[in-house]
Amino acid sequence: MSELRAADLILHAGDVSTAAVLDEIEALGPPVVAVHGNVDEAALRARLPEERLVDAGGARVAMVHDAGPSKGRLERMRLRFGDADAVVFGHSHIPLHEERDGFQIFNPGSPTDRRRQPRHTMGLAEVSGAGRVRFRLLALD
Repeated sequence: MSELRAADLILHAGDVSTAAVLDEIEALGPPVVAVHGNVDEAALRARLPEERLVDAGGARVAMVHDAGPSKGRLERMRLRFGDADAVVFGHSHIPLHEERDGFQIFNPGSPTDRRRQPRHTMGLAEVSGAGRVRFRLLALD
C-alpha cells in the first residue's frame, strides 16, 4: 500500500470488481486512472471506459483490459494505439513486459488474484524527463 500512496498516479487495467473497491483505491490519495475489465459490475463498467490514453509525466500510456492473444500482441497494440509510447493491460493476470523499437506493452499481473502465478504482483512505472517510461514488476509476497 505504501507504493500506491506514494505514487503520482495509479493506473488500473481492469477487474476492479466493484465501484466500492475503486472508491477505496481512490481514497489512497493519488489520482486513479482505470479501464473496466470483464469481471467488473455493471455500475463500474458504466463509470470506466474500455480503453484510454493517459499522459503520465510526458509519456503517453494507453490502457486496455484485454490485449488479446499473445501471438502478435506487441505489434497489434502498436497499431491499435499508434499515439502511445506504451500499453498497460490486464485480463490474464500474468505479468509480462515486452519492448521493441521503443514501444512497450506491460501487464503487471495482479495484487489480489494471482491465478496460476507463483506470486501476487503489481507494476511500477517511472517516467524520465524525456517522457520515457520504465516498467518494473513488484512481487508482493
